[in-house]
Amino acid sequence: MCKKKILVIDDTEFMTKLISNILTDAGFDVVIAKDGFEGLEKVKTEKPDLVILDIVMPGINGFEVCKILREDARYNLMPIIMLTSQENEDDKLTGLELGADDYIIKPFNSRELVNRVRNTLIRIDRNRWANPLTGLRGNIEIQLEINRRIASKQLFAVIYADIDNFKTYNDLYGYANGDRAIKLVADIITDNVKIFGNANDFIGHIGGDDFLVVSTPEKAEAICKGIICDFDSKKIELYPEEDIRRKYLVTSNRQGQVTQLPLITISLAIVTNEAKELTSQLQISEIVAKLKQIAKSMPGSTFLKNSL
Repeated sequence: MCKKKILVIDDTEFMTKLISNILTDAGFDVVIAKDGFEGLEKVKTEKPDLVILDIVMPGINGFEVCKILREDARYNLMPIIMLTSQENEDDKLTGLELGADDYIIKPFNSRELVNRVRNTLIRIDRNRWANPLTGLRGNIEIQLEINRRIASKQLFAVIYADIDNFKTYNDLYGYANGDRAIKLVADIITDNVKIFGNANDFIGHIGGDDFLVVSTPEKAEAICKGIICDFDSKKIELYPEEDIRRKYLVTSNRQGQVTQLPLITISLAIVTNEAKELTSQLQISEIVAKLKQIAKSMPGSTFLKNSL
């Protein structure tokens, strides 16, 4: 794995050497800039993963550097930790208002510095990988989580959730209401994993109306039953009263013929490694696809579990 690169922008040689030694010992690659102008140039050439930025510097101070970076589309998501010896609340607020991600007051201890850098990098990476609509973790972290469970040889259950008839709903009611439906499902899944699952269960949003949960075999069915119960009771929030009363949608096709369409339901597929070893995400996806096809052919919201 490549080391994360940290750019330290500070005009004090003692401070840059101190920070460099601490972060190098912690496994980071460190680049130094002695002032704001050099720092801006090194952002372009070195492309750091995070910037540690002193406020008080000659020529151009840390606030101005932060403002320039945040106004540039290439760097406006680059994490910045402001560094100052002035324990001043106004400085903190100014830095945060300009878009700084965190703030460290000198003097600091090495443990604090390393933890703040690591936590900021983790938070930023998760935000980059998260689904922008639901905030749930996306495909990169989904793959990492499944690979981790496989490598650790622990028992696990993958729950795949998919909204049935979602395209019809989205086409008829528009994308804004489609987004409402997706957010509702995300909330329902999150709530039920918290209630019926384990503290370290994983919730991911594959994209569109597809979600994935990684739990344990003994918790999976209770999670699915809770999701179905909540979904079937809360989906009425997504429809006009007359559609709920009819229990189906009424629309016209291109030929002007009136068509009845079903309300959305939810299908869930559970794949576990209780009786059969699972060795890859591809293998899991193939089993899920078969279960999902069967579940979607059944009326109403339902879940199926692999029996092999």
